[in-house]
Amino acid sequence: MSDELTYEQALEKLDDKLKLLEDGELGLEEALKAVDEARVYLKVCTDRLEAARKKIEVRAEPEASSEQ
Repeated sequence: MSDELTYEQALEKLDDKLKLLEDGELGLEEALKAVDEARVYLKVCTDRLEAARKKIEVRAEPEASSEQ
């Protein structure tokens, strides 16, 4: 399921989990579950950003070599 999320969707879900944790109203088990879920969403965000960075680098290389 998390592989299907866009960066924006994962970021929103991560933000929701962090807000729940910041409120301090979760029990221990609920907080641990929220942390685990937040880690999944953080990884999705990181993966999406890394993929975007690689696309930018690949697109930038041909232009840089043609200018030389």
